Amino acid sequence: MSVSAITGLALLVLIAAAFYAGRARAVAVSGDRPVQLHSLPNYHGYFLAAWTAIPALSVVLIATLVERQLGMAAWPSALLTAALSVLAGLAGLTLARRRISTGFRARNHVERLIDMILLASSVIAILTTVGIVASLLFESLRFFEAIDWRIDRFLFGLHWSPQIAIRADQVGQSGAFGAVPLFAGTAMITLIAMIVAAPVGLFSAIYLSEYAGPATRRIVKPLLEILAGIPTVVYGFFALLTIGPAIRGAAEWVGDLTGIVALQNAVTQSALSAGLVMGVMIIPFVSSLSDDVINAVPQSLRDGSYAMGATKSETVREVILPAALPGIVGALLLAVSRAVGETMIVVMAAGQGANLTGNPFESVTTITVQIVMLLTGDQEFDSPKTLSAFALGLVLFVFTLVLNVIALRVVQKYREKYD
Repeated sequence: MSVSAITGLALLVLIAAAFYAGRARAVAVSGDRPVQLHSLPNYHGYFLAAWTAIPALSVVLIATLVERQLGMAAWPSALLTAALSVLAGLAGLTLARRRISTGFRARNHVERLIDMILLASSVIAILTTVGIVASLLFESLRFFEAIDWRIDRFLFGLHWSPQIAIRADQVGQSGAFGAVPLFAGTAMITLIAMIVAAPVGLFSAIYLSEYAGPATRRIVKPLLEILAGIPTVVYGFFALLTIGPAIRGAAEWVGDLTGIVALQNAVTQSALSAGLVMGVMIIPFVSSLSDDVINAVPQSLRDGSYAMGATKSETVREVILPAALPGIVGALLLAVSRAVGETMIVVMAAGQGANLTGNPFESVTTITVQIVMLLTGDQEFDSPKTLSAFALGLVLFVFTLVLNVIALRVVQKYREKYD
């Protein structure tokens, strides 16, 4: 067992011992009459455990930072860190134990510490978001500077070929960064996926919550949610080996009968293949969340509708769905975000060609696939090719933000109506 593991185990034992020592001390100072204490004995235990853990973990954190800066040897520094952390924990335990008395407000101290932890967690989440946005924005500005601030060419250009040639006589030596083919491919695949997932997921949620019996619900709902646990690479194999060839064969057959060239030229890796399989993958997101939202609609709304003579289908259509609309919008938004961010299925089922087309039987690519391709391998972050990945990420972030704003507006509108 490594020194770090032994140190962690020793600290866990020390913190647990501090908790029980605090409880025992509180009971002892109360004369075995805990009712005289301001706070329950467990709060005194939590207080001692916290003041044992905080100095000990602080020493570990500081020592780790110092080791990385100075490059200290592993074994001596690890042993020293272990000894200092245990001593710091014992010192904190000793000092905190002296404060325990019948009037000590241990609960207030513990709750204040919990408030600080929750606040720190919120601040970390906010700072992480700010850091992500700042890094995307900074690198995107470097990219726009590299292309002479021709942002219009990036947002509205019709050709995407970010390769930078080595020799001056090579074609495309300056690169082409028109991202419209990527936007169009992402939109097409997402639209196809939502055409599959939205009605199937919503209708299955309505059936399970309003029409299915308890036995059927216990069987069907877990089976439906299994789809969410299948790895995306498995969906990609399924699309590439089964759905893609089937779509191509059917399209060629129909094309030969009708003479439609677009169908005759269908390929195995197509937007339709990726969109259909992606739609199946995100059905559980829509179904499960919509089912929970529909079940959360108060039974009194149903009873009132039935009392007015409405049928079950009329109640579902006119009462339940409008009342559950905010949650359903949230479920659809999550499904759209999941579809926009999917990469593996698109790589395997739709290809990597940045084609600007409205034909779903052709190969297309998406923003996320191009980001992966641009940042895969040994890359230097000083060329427009690599920096363009950050500009694509910034566009994707803005798009997701707009979706969230729209969804929030819809939710606020209908919550005011039905709350």
